[in-house]
Amino acid sequence: MTSQAADRPETVGASRRSKITPEREQEFFDAVLDQIRECGYEAVTMEGVAASTRCSKSTLYRQWRTKPQFVAAALRANRCSRLAGIDTGSLAEDLRRAARAAGEWSGRDTRLLQALGHAITQDRELQQALRETLVEPEVAALKEILRRGVERGEVAAGHPALEYVPAQVLGVLRVRPFLEGEYADPDYLVRFVEAAVLPALGLG
Repeated sequence: MTSQAADRPETVGASRRSKITPEREQEFFDAVLDQIRECGYEAVTMEGVAASTRCSKSTLYRQWRTKPQFVAAALRANRCSRLAGIDTGSLAEDLRRAARAAGEWSGRDTRLLQALGHAITQDRELQQALRETLVEPEVAALKEILRRGVERGEVAAGHPALEYVPAQVLGVLRVRPFLEGEYADPDYLVRFVEAAVLPALGLG
C-alpha cells in the first residue's frame, strides 16, 4: 500500500504530461516568449497564450500552475549558447566571432530581457531561469574562449582585464538600447571589441 501511494503522484503527473507532445509544448513556449517580447510580461496572460495556440487554458494551468512557472519553463526550454563552438585558433579572432554572433541575436534577447525587467525582481525562479538561459551559457562560452587564449600564450593568465571581458561584451548588449536607442548589432559589437576589449587584453 505504501509503495502504491508513493507511485500514484508520479503516475498522475506522467499521465498529464503525456497528453502534450514535445512539439506542442515547444509551440506553447514559443508563443509565450513571443508575446512577452511584443506586449511585455505584465500584459501576457495564460488565457491569451491558450487562445493564440488554440488550446484550453486548463491545459496550461494543469501543466504549469502559474504564469511565472510557465515562463520559467519556456526560458529553460530555449536555453542554448550562441557563442559555444567558436574556436579559430586565435583569441582576437574568437572574440570578433563571438561579438558578431552576439550581435545577431541581440535584438530578440534584449527585447525579452527588457520585457521581463520588473517581473524578474519579484520572482526568484523567473530570475534564475533568465540567468540560466541568457547569461550563464554565454559567460561560460566567453570564459572558455579566454581560457584557450591563455593556454596558447596569447595573454597572461593573471592579466587583470580577463575577468571583465564577459561584463564588457554582455554589458554593451544591454546598455546600447538605453544610451542610443539602437540594439548592438554585429558590426557595432565587432567595432566595440576591436576598440575596447582587444586593447585591454594587449591584443591587436
